[in-house]
Amino acid sequence: MSPKRPHEAANLFAAAGMEQDAPRPLPDRLRPRALSEVVGQDHILGPDGALTRMLATRTLGSLIFWGPPGTGKTTVARLLADATELHFEQISAVFSGVADLKKVFDAARARREIGKGTLLFVDEVHRFNRAQQDSFLPVMEDGTVVLVGATTENPSFELNAALLSRARVLVFHSLDAAAIEKLFAHAEKIEGRKLPLDAEARAVLARMADGDGRAALTLAEEVWRSAREGEIFNAAALQDILQRRAPIYDKSADGHYNLISALHKSVRGSDPDAALYYLARMLDAGEDPLFLARRVVRMAVEDIGLADPHALAICNAAKDAYDFLGSPEGELAIAQAVIYLATAPKSNAAYKAFGAAMQVAKEGGSLLPPKHILNSPTKLMKSEGYGGGYQYDHDAPDAFSGQDYFPEALGRRTFYDPPDRGFEREIRKRLDYWAKLRRERG
Repeated sequence: MSPKRPHEAANLFAAAGMEQDAPRPLPDRLRPRALSEVVGQDHILGPDGALTRMLATRTLGSLIFWGPPGTGKTTVARLLADATELHFEQISAVFSGVADLKKVFDAARARREIGKGTLLFVDEVHRFNRAQQDSFLPVMEDGTVVLVGATTENPSFELNAALLSRARVLVFHSLDAAAIEKLFAHAEKIEGRKLPLDAEARAVLARMADGDGRAALTLAEEVWRSAREGEIFNAAALQDILQRRAPIYDKSADGHYNLISALHKSVRGSDPDAALYYLARMLDAGEDPLFLARRVVRMAVEDIGLADPHALAICNAAKDAYDFLGSPEGELAIAQAVIYLATAPKSNAAYKAFGAAMQVAKEGGSLLPPKHILNSPTKLMKSEGYGGGYQYDHDAPDAFSGQDYFPEALGRRTFYDPPDRGFEREIRKRLDYWAKLRRERG
């Protein structure tokens, strides 16, 4: 390659200088440079926070950051690498495949041989499939990388159990109004000017950010771009210039939880009109209909249960209908499910029974089931009494043997106590009948 002429070299240096001086978005300019500058996550970064305690030991295990967008997951991961003197490597599960992972792992191994560790930050980690997630396990176990995965989805549902067992999940919260206000104040200090908003408009702008710090700063930048000399926006003007309506309630704060609680209790209280009102309030505020559909399914299993066995199927069908139709047509299916639940007979017997069974299971330890209901595939097991004396219920009168199936050390327990209403009235009759036969047959 021929040497560069002097004017070409000068052009290169000029280009580098221009890149340095190029305008940067406000969120990028205000990105925290120390963990102490991160706002809204005091539960993990405060004096007694989980990450603060980890850093005090100068060691870091693999982590999963779970939280909504704009809450600082990427920033905290980068600052953790600095604090622990690890090389920071970032990939996105949206754009990376197995070949990319292999290159990253190989580079981390080479780095480790010269005494340098690697913090591998994986954005949207839940988007990797099961096999791709499994590929992280060996490099996590041998210390080649400290994995920090970020996800907006519930890790319990989206990540492999094997991966979760090797990492600690830390929850990032949506930024509350106080945290958003800190960002605005910091932005005003950096810009050297106040946001051209009256007090009400400033509160509306914070609500528009909806708990997302990046969105808050982007909106603030738009306000500064839009304001003429000496102009101060009120709430109505702010929404006009940004072409964006403030949510009726903040999905991350008390209003969100208050309304979902009101919806749930209205269904439990058999008031379809109040339930529809709170459903409409949340939809009008921009709540994710699938979040509501999931909560409606929860109501079916918690408050209706087997008093109406069709309730769960109807709620799942409503969720599928919304998936199929989308908004706004699919929202009617969710409303129909809410009406069905509110007018259905109520029972929490199954909910209470499961809780009681879980408690006994935790307290009882690994008790062996009675030998007569255990399989005996080998001669040794048969000689030990496995399967001996088992009565096949279909051959017994009324297809009911009345045998005891609880571990002998535990004794018979009763968890499920159905009320005398709805379909559980029929279940009650069956249980009473079987109890009578059990007593008669010893």
